[in-house]
Amino acid sequence: MARSSEQFTCQSCGETYRKWQGRCDSCGEWNSLLESTADVAVPSGLSTGKGRALTFTALNADISEYKRTASQIGELDRVLGGGFVPGSSILIGGDPGIGKSTLLLQAVARMAMAGSPCIYISGEEATQQISMRAQRLGLADAPVQLASANSIRDIITSVEKAKTPKLLVIDSIQTVFADNLPSAPGTVAQVRASAQELIRLARKTGTSVILVGHVTKDGQIAGPRVLEHMVDTVLYFEGDRGHQFRILRAVKNRFGATDEIGVFEMSDSGLKEVSNPSSLFISSPDKTISGASVFAGMEGTRPLLVEIQGLVAATSQATPRRAVIGWDNARLAMILAVLDTRCDLSFAGSEVYLNVAGGLRVQEPAADLAVAAALVSSVSDIPVPPGSLFFGEIGLSGEIRPVGQTDARLKEAAKLGFTTAIIPAGSKVKAGTMKIIEIEHLREIVSLFSETKPMTRAV
Repeated sequence: MARSSEQFTCQSCGETYRKWQGRCDSCGEWNSLLESTADVAVPSGLSTGKGRALTFTALNADISEYKRTASQIGELDRVLGGGFVPGSSILIGGDPGIGKSTLLLQAVARMAMAGSPCIYISGEEATQQISMRAQRLGLADAPVQLASANSIRDIITSVEKAKTPKLLVIDSIQTVFADNLPSAPGTVAQVRASAQELIRLARKTGTSVILVGHVTKDGQIAGPRVLEHMVDTVLYFEGDRGHQFRILRAVKNRFGATDEIGVFEMSDSGLKEVSNPSSLFISSPDKTISGASVFAGMEGTRPLLVEIQGLVAATSQATPRRAVIGWDNARLAMILAVLDTRCDLSFAGSEVYLNVAGGLRVQEPAADLAVAAALVSSVSDIPVPPGSLFFGEIGLSGEIRPVGQTDARLKEAAKLGFTTAIIPAGSKVKAGTMKIIEIEHLREIVSLFSETKPMTRAV
């Protein structure tokens, strides 16, 4: 037996409250709480023997039927872990106009041309609009089953009657609704119910389902947070409209590595794969400009070299500005404090600007050393030694801490023509052609840009 209870649900994050309030405490959105009715079950005992008996299997069960299906796009397969797993559900989000629909249309078209039946259902565009995009991309001849629909009942019925597809794309989950719920499309209840039905369909038929999700102003996928827990894989399509590069990043993947990235380039003919992204995010290794250093990072299993640009400018303002693009603002403040306290460099009267070239966002702490090198190079107006790269984590006492996957970083750097690597002391490095300089404290980086105290501690 159940009784009805009034509650207020945030339409942005799904948090519920007993009373209405202007601002959601969970996500910070204003005027996002709407009244809804919840059925509260009255606790009662459960009698045994009336449920359906479960079928148990061993861990070494046959998994041959879960062979992956390639998307025919190498960078997408890399992020997914090798292709689409039958019965899996994938959620992809990104800013409007970033290229989500273009990427998915290219994927379903290439899979269809390779012989895999695919269905593309749009709730935002008419079929004629999608056909125009396909003609512009040169994919009009692909045997993709295309439809425009919003009712989850109609979508499931049509997919079940059609030939079982390898891939089903729903663009987007916020436009789909279940007619047995009174709320409007895009609300928490509708998104959760529609996604649950599509996930159940995927497991029943073995079809891989891709759900396109809108994002909030903070870049998070809109709707209930539980949606990301329901699906198997969560992908974010990142990029800056001022740059032609796009980054597809996996933040959750039950069938592969997380934090794996795929790099694409936006062109007139759609998204093109970038097989060697390191060459795009850095300038020439021999360029001599103060305030720029090269960081050898890792994105998932892929080594990636990016250019870190720093600028320290004098100012007469009482509160100097700190501007960061592509990195953590709090971590920059920490490095400035360490340079001030441990290395006797004062940034109190200077504005500090930090930029990761190419529109990429760096998240790992190993970039600390490259950031410090760029800042010290800018404040001393002495360029970084040509052909050098940096990676290492900085502690609050100024010590340089080792990071993982050193050999993979150095191998990628050597392939691009770098000759010197400045890394933390104690790193396990295999013999190679690069000159390795190990440092223990941040003061040694400062001495690198001092004409009187050159750094000579090489191994």
